Amino acid sequence: MISIPHKAKQFLVLLVKLLIIGGAFYFIYNQLANNDKLDWHKFITLFRKNQSVLGISFILLLSVLNRYFEILKWQNLAKVIQEISVYQATKEVLAALTAGIFTPNGVGEYAGKALYYPKSEAKRVVFLNLICNGIQMILTVVFGIFGLLYFNAKFNVITTKTVGILFALFVLIFVIFFFLKKIKIKGYSIEKLFHKINGIPKPIHQKNIFLGTLRYIVFSHQYYFLFLAFDVDLPYFTLIATIAVVYFLASSLPTFQFLDFAVKGSVAIYFFGILGVNEWIVVFISTLMWFLNVVLPVILGSYFVLNFKTKPTA
Repeated sequence: MISIPHKAKQFLVLLVKLLIIGGAFYFIYNQLANNDKLDWHKFITLFRKNQSVLGISFILLLSVLNRYFEILKWQNLAKVIQEISVYQATKEVLAALTAGIFTPNGVGEYAGKALYYPKSEAKRVVFLNLICNGIQMILTVVFGIFGLLYFNAKFNVITTKTVGILFALFVLIFVIFFFLKKIKIKGYSIEKLFHKINGIPKPIHQKNIFLGTLRYIVFSHQYYFLFLAFDVDLPYFTLIATIAVVYFLASSLPTFQFLDFAVKGSVAIYFFGILGVNEWIVVFISTLMWFLNVVLPVILGSYFVLNFKTKPTA
């Protein structure tokens, strides 16, 4: 096995760190600078009209809470391996977010967290991160389906026949899923996955669901309050249901973290267009949500990436 000199290894690690941070900031700049749908003049005019220190502070607080609940979720799940502090969980979550920003569906996040643990724990870290993200996806689907049913009852976007077909497909997938659960692929099966999930203590699962629900409530209402700030006057349940639908459908599409606002924005334009909301407002709010909940944490995460120290090999 070829031995890499210590200084060369340090240089390579630094190079990787700079590539991650440089790539993250390049993609952020590229999306903000080259989006021709962002009408900055309209935004500045509206901002000056409605600017409020209290309002801005409240929106920023929701961003902090959104990421804080994610950090608490990871701290809670990491107990399966070892107890970690909130600060350590913050480092791992934000550094992993930075590493995953330009990877499909944030898969780089899994590797980012695994680097903070011994190699022998890598598989468990990836599994726990899957549980951490999985509960958020399940909640998005559950709230999204209720939102879609409410939205459809009011605006009849999907016909009754289509709803019936979708329900039949869902039942079919569930039946197939049930019968195939024992089939193994490379030693893994759905049944084995369930056993591993059940191996995690119930209080950890319960806390994970609770924190995931709080996080969902926070970011969906941040979206809601931004619409109010942009003078969008629609009934509460209509707005919340539409937000739930947008998150549900956008999360179902494979994408990159740095394109998150573009995907959510395009889905949002369609549904909020039905409600008569101006396209530029929808694009701006989607971009602001992305900036507040992805870009700002990535900036903080860059600090932790730069200060990351590789574990000495045994």
